[in-house]
Amino acid sequence: MKIIIIFLLIFSNAYADNFKFEKITTGLEKPWSLTFVDSSTILITEKPGFIKYINLKNKKIIEIKHNLNVLEDYQGGLLDIIYRDNFVYVSYSENRSNGKSSTSVAKAVYNDKEMAFENIFRSEPPINSGFHFGSRLVIKGKHIYASLGERGKGMIAQDPTNHPGSIIRINLDGTIPKDNPRFKGKKNWLPEIFQIGLRNPQGMSLSPFDNKIYLTNHGARGGDWFGTTNFGENYGWKILGWGGVNYSGTKIGPKWKPGFTKPIKYWVPSIAVSAMTIYKGKTFKEWNGDALITSLKDQSLRKIKFNKKKFLNEKIIFQGNIGRIRDIKIHDSGDLYLLSDRGELWRMYK
Repeated sequence: MKIIIIFLLIFSNAYADNFKFEKITTGLEKPWSLTFVDSSTILITEKPGFIKYINLKNKKIIEIKHNLNVLEDYQGGLLDIIYRDNFVYVSYSENRSNGKSSTSVAKAVYNDKEMAFENIFRSEPPINSGFHFGSRLVIKGKHIYASLGERGKGMIAQDPTNHPGSIIRINLDGTIPKDNPRFKGKKNWLPEIFQIGLRNPQGMSLSPFDNKIYLTNHGARGGDWFGTTNFGENYGWKILGWGGVNYSGTKIGPKWKPGFTKPIKYWVPSIAVSAMTIYKGKTFKEWNGDALITSLKDQSLRKIKFNKKKFLNEKIIFQGNIGRIRDIKIHDSGDLYLLSDRGELWRMYK
């Protein structure tokens, strides 16, 4: 684990840049998300339920104990993690007994030895399914947003009296904002719901340029997309198919129609879109304001240039070099840190 492997990859793309990669560590068990505590400390979640502390200076890895009741079930497990102001927030598939689970959000005071988490949100109803949990977290001001998958239940994403298939918005202490859609004309919506009609949103990030939240979402066979979170709106799953079809090959619905939120970019066929960030930094300053989006299926890092809601162009930065990419975060230096499904943490720099 402590061996550092550095190699140079030269890419023939529009930038003609030389990108360097440093393998920070190997041997992680199904890593899912990372967050920076400071410039030399990273926390990583592993799906089976582990939180790992990594010192970037000496490459030391420590497991942090916790009290979360995680049920690892296919796509479910311990998922996203955010460190902010000496608190740690996580999303996870909570064991609700008898094989049922919910996408839940918990909060703890940060400690590098043991953390006592308390739920601040629990998706209802609990469902017996290992599919489509989401789930990314974003803190914007005094609120935390969480992306919830529809657990493979399709039209539940159109039912705002259930949480699955939505973006939820709560205060950092778990209380409900009084300006959520429920209190602004959506009387039949659960009070935590901010947006509905999603399938499996596994990427979400706050832009430092326009203060908007952007997200990525898995379609079925085709129909992955990149778009924005929008107050009280509906992305249309499973009325819309976003250009994809069911795994059986049958038609789902139109790519888009009026009355539903339209994404910025679609992928047909699917790339199994995963994490994302809006880049701001010095290392790759020519990318400032662009979306960096990772893929599981084709193992790529893609750069999307867009203007407001208008897609401009897409470039594949690299493909197939570090395996299926699960997460991407920007270090305060501007370097990129990526988690691979191969159990590896990588640094991308110049």
